[in-house]
Amino acid sequence: MARNKHPEETVNLILDVAFQRFMEKGYEHTSIQDMINHLGGLSKGAIYHHFKSKEDILEAVIERMTAESNQKLAAIRDSKVLSGREKLKKIFKESIARPVQNDIFTAAPDFHKNPKLLFSLLHDTIEEAVPQYIVPIIEQGISDGSIVTDYPKQLAELILLAANVWMNPMIFDSSVEESCCKFMVFGQMLQGFGLDIIDDEMLERIKELTAIYQANKC
Repeated sequence: MARNKHPEETVNLILDVAFQRFMEKGYEHTSIQDMINHLGGLSKGAIYHHFKSKEDILEAVIERMTAESNQKLAAIRDSKVLSGREKLKKIFKESIARPVQNDIFTAAPDFHKNPKLLFSLLHDTIEEAVPQYIVPIIEQGISDGSIVTDYPKQLAELILLAANVWMNPMIFDSSVEESCCKFMVFGQMLQGFGLDIIDDEMLERIKELTAIYQANKC
């Protein structure tokens, strides 16, 4: 029985089932009981022993889903052959191009109903993604002359808040057309900082992800 497994195996089982249910029914239509029904006898108490809430399960699922692709983003950041500006373009392009985004947008929660998840997104953007990825790239760009700013941290925050929050159709329920318009304004904003890093391929990907979300939202 699942309850007799080692803790790590139990956690992995919960995340496996949660991912399957989120993909099939969407986050909002998946309950803890729904997961239990597919866990081969694992009790609700066993789930809550490892996770405090359904939100925590979703965050753990996404963390596991993105672990491998995050290594690719780190490799871009640490590249010895790219300029800061080139890294910024490549890391943004890779972050939206990675296939795992399709699954994230398919199983997307309704952020209006889940303020905890929205806060978690904001926290992860400012406290993790900005200092881990974008600030080092912008600081390198300042050193190599490919990026001009006196405020690397603030510029990094502005870029990621615009990309992860303002342009996020999962937060604002944007249509494909609205996402396209926001992306164009985002590109104009970056050009104002001398960062011409947006291209048509990225725009098409944004439209694709928005369409996936719209097709699968509850």
